[in-house]
Amino acid sequence: MADTTVVEARDGAVPIAGRTPWQITRSRLVRDKVTMVALGAAIFFILLAALAPLMTQLGWLDPYSSNTDLVGGLGSLPIGPFGGVSAQHWMGVEPGTGRDIFSRVVAGLTVSLTVATLAVLVSVVLGVTIGIISGTAGGRVDWLFSRIIDFVLSFPQTLMLIALSTIVIDLLQSALDTDRTIPSMIFMILVMGFFGWPYFARIIRGQVLSLKEREFVEAARSLGAGRRRIYFTELLPHLWAPILVYTTLIMPQNIATEAALGFLGVGIQAPTPSFGSILNDSVHYATSDPAYFIFPGITLFLVVLSFNLLGDGLRDALDPKADRQ
Repeated sequence: MADTTVVEARDGAVPIAGRTPWQITRSRLVRDKVTMVALGAAIFFILLAALAPLMTQLGWLDPYSSNTDLVGGLGSLPIGPFGGVSAQHWMGVEPGTGRDIFSRVVAGLTVSLTVATLAVLVSVVLGVTIGIISGTAGGRVDWLFSRIIDFVLSFPQTLMLIALSTIVIDLLQSALDTDRTIPSMIFMILVMGFFGWPYFARIIRGQVLSLKEREFVEAARSLGAGRRRIYFTELLPHLWAPILVYTTLIMPQNIATEAALGFLGVGIQAPTPSFGSILNDSVHYATSDPAYFIFPGITLFLVVLSFNLLGDGLRDALDPKADRQ
């Protein structure tokens, strides 16, 4: 199907080419330079995280090997200016071990984006499904799901993550018979996804309440369409905009949560690098080796900022009233 709709000209008039919602959204995004820069940065970070395992196998990144010849002197600090920054070590080396900080930051980016993305996926699947069912069914079903949402939101997410981490991770480690990295990632994905779905459900429920009385839904009902068709064929295609916007807005929140848990020592454990564990180690050298704290901190800041700006830009671009304001 073409992106434009051409209205047939009559009596020699110039034909009018209409624009589809996608064209309107795309034109708004292109005009918004900040959002385009944020989109480029987000794509860059995603590609970097996705290619990190391959670059590690090829030897381009080495987040685990120690380079004791690069540290020494006062308190085993890196040799050289600004934490040992060089052509081989773009962000310097880690005090004490001499491990490449850039490699560890990229590996930590892979962990953070993997956890955040899968947690968002869990939240989207649960929230969208429950939101559609609740908004469409109404009555007791809507009341029941609304109370469940209130119940889940009453639990503090961070406190529950800290309180349950040791027990659940130990159980997962015993069941999977592996080190703590995979169980820790699974635990954070499930818990962040579980505590994130009520926000999606509330947004989708509100959209469904305004859509279910529209003519196309009534027409589908009159033709005998079942609930499944109404949910996923009639309603879901009209919900992609709020889903996309809220996904980009909750992504940086999940990245920051993963980093905070790692900083508190209940997230990804050593030797697997993560933003939180790197920052937790670096604060001890904040005065003696500030580069060890600055580079990972700036990287985390840029990742979170790019997704936040992208979410704000998508929200404005998908707003049908944006051109009238």
